[in-house]
Amino acid sequence: MASRRRILLLGGTGESRALAERLVTQDGVEVISSLAGRTEQPQAIPGSLRIGGFGGIDALARYLAEERIDLLVDATHPFAERISENAADACRRSGTPRLLLRRAPWQAVEGDRWISVADADAAAYAVPGLAERVFLSVGRQELAAFAPLVETWFLVRMVDGPRQALPLARCEVVLDRGPFEEEGERALLLEHRIGALVTRNSGGEATYPKIAVARALGLPVVMIDRPAFNAAETVTSVEDALAWIAART
Repeated sequence: MASRRRILLLGGTGESRALAERLVTQDGVEVISSLAGRTEQPQAIPGSLRIGGFGGIDALARYLAEERIDLLVDATHPFAERISENAADACRRSGTPRLLLRRAPWQAVEGDRWISVADADAAAYAVPGLAERVFLSVGRQELAAFAPLVETWFLVRMVDGPRQALPLARCEVVLDRGPFEEEGERALLLEHRIGALVTRNSGGEATYPKIAVARALGLPVVMIDRPAFNAAETVTSVEDALAWIAART
């Protein structure tokens, strides 16, 4: 009998969970999902699960060798730049085939009022003058870039409540987890009298409703572009990822 192929799935996204759900139904495949551990109560994922970082490139390369990982699929968030770079280096060192699963970025359409910027610092620079009340939809690590904007009131949405005070002079936190619907996003923006949106170009359908609502309300959107990251083998859908895996199992 052929041995089971072990797949390490770097997760944390809806695509990674959907891929794990499909893989666990296949014979001859063992899937291990790895989460960074930033969410206190992650959604259930089928298959084996490990939580926490690997400790750098060397440690990840050792893990791949010691755990006899046959394939690695990087399905982390499009802005999880460090883990993707570490995974690429570790796979090169260990000779482990690697696939990057990245959902396609959003594209502006007629009616959008996007201000495209390179990073959180540039986004903070673009905010003054846009609105007094801003929906700040970025990663927790990027909030500090907006600390100097003491005259701006921010609405911040998180999955888990903050463990310490946010570095923002005027803000309110709402706790929620996607996917979101346009009706709810419209109600949220109107209730808090939001005049502008700051967000990252994460892509996908789960959080797109806020973009559609901003367009419908005529609100400016400061859109943070994705960090540049290239991979030799990249797909944008779960189906294409399954095909890549099938060709190697």
